[in-house]
Amino acid sequence: MDWSKLLDEGLLSQPEFTKRPNRPSYLQDADRITFSAPFRRLANKTQVHPLYENDHLHHRLIHSLETSSVGRSLGVEVGEWLESEGHIPEGERHVVSGIVSAACLAHDIGNPPFGHSGEAAIGQWFADKFTTSEALFAELDTGLRHEFEEFEGNAQGFRILTRLELYRNAGGMRLSRGVLGAFTKYPVTAQTRNGLSTSYCGLKKFGIFESEFDQFEEVANAVGLPAETDAKGIWWRRHPLVFLVEAADDICYNILDLEDAFTSGDFSAETVIGHLEPITGKSSKDLSHMADPDRIAYARARGIGIAIKACVAAFKDNYQAIMDGTFSDALIDVSEKAEEFKAIKKLARERLFTSPRKTELEVQGRNVVHRVLEGVSEVYVKLHAANWQAEDLDSYHRQLIKAAGIDIRDVDSPYSALHSLSDYVSGMTDRYAVKIAKMVSGT
Repeated sequence: MDWSKLLDEGLLSQPEFTKRPNRPSYLQDADRITFSAPFRRLANKTQVHPLYENDHLHHRLIHSLETSSVGRSLGVEVGEWLESEGHIPEGERHVVSGIVSAACLAHDIGNPPFGHSGEAAIGQWFADKFTTSEALFAELDTGLRHEFEEFEGNAQGFRILTRLELYRNAGGMRLSRGVLGAFTKYPVTAQTRNGLSTSYCGLKKFGIFESEFDQFEEVANAVGLPAETDAKGIWWRRHPLVFLVEAADDICYNILDLEDAFTSGDFSAETVIGHLEPITGKSSKDLSHMADPDRIAYARARGIGIAIKACVAAFKDNYQAIMDGTFSDALIDVSEKAEEFKAIKKLARERLFTSPRKTELEVQGRNVVHRVLEGVSEVYVKLHAANWQAEDLDSYHRQLIKAAGIDIRDVDSPYSALHSLSDYVSGMTDRYAVKIAKMVSGT
């Protein structure tokens, strides 16, 4: 792969775009993401704790801003090294940093309400529906069902960025192709991914819906991602900066989930400090006079800085494989701090993600998502029966469209209808989902 292409600042679906020296594309991208409604809604979407009552806990918006900050630091460090090695021209370190920071800002923009449990709830609901004889679901090509049965926030994010928001069906936000390449963690469709062996080339999931295949193909061609084609379909090798975006996310959620666990009362200060000190080493400062929250904040700040250095070193060590497209690991997992982060993940998996309060709220969230899908899907079932003519709907379903704010533009087939339905539900905040669930279920 060639950095002169990988850092492409041309805009998606805007061939006439001319780069302006006083407004780099990656800054415009960051502004468009920041001021978008889907980004704003992240303020009320679960990070770890659903329907939280403590305002000091992270939500998806704060997590995205923090990830963008760490991504910027990673990009500056790697960009400086790329310059020193002669891989990119002098001054281009800022392009590397800007692209990573903007991609990090958007990395969770497609997440549904209630986090990963919300993803699972959407997928399970669709999987159950595909076992019925209801025409709307039965008529969908079986190869496309994976997009819904294994609903994926990464693919939904790419759909928001390139189709739904701003210039609808004409490039979406029209972000730069370099940022979109760095954003796409899994450059493969669901149908193709389903035919590959487990975790093939790091493609544990899919990141593109068939509906946005052309948009990603434009991105891949512009930034020069190597394509792989066989009987299973086509997929691409990852953009090298994907690994920095992923590293920023890994650093933030692992370390900051610990801090949140202390704030929520799930972990003691000793447990949190005990898992951060192996990363940071014992401080030479006397911290005995500091309150527990301050001790943890100090350890968190040091931990993030040290983790950034470790991931930059891992990027350098694996540079050739990354540029060949054959590297498939997370940088944090091959860094000198791999074991320390493995211990944090084990702690979270065994004690945080299974805490009684979190489990109870995830069950509640699943039921909320299913009630919304069940109630709102009636609109699409009726539209299908009416041959997609909204004016032929009965008064109740016209009222439901208006009251719930359902967007039925472009709905003219089972595939577009089901994407419209998943767009609607996945775009909800946690609290709005609760509100609509009550409305459609009459509770």
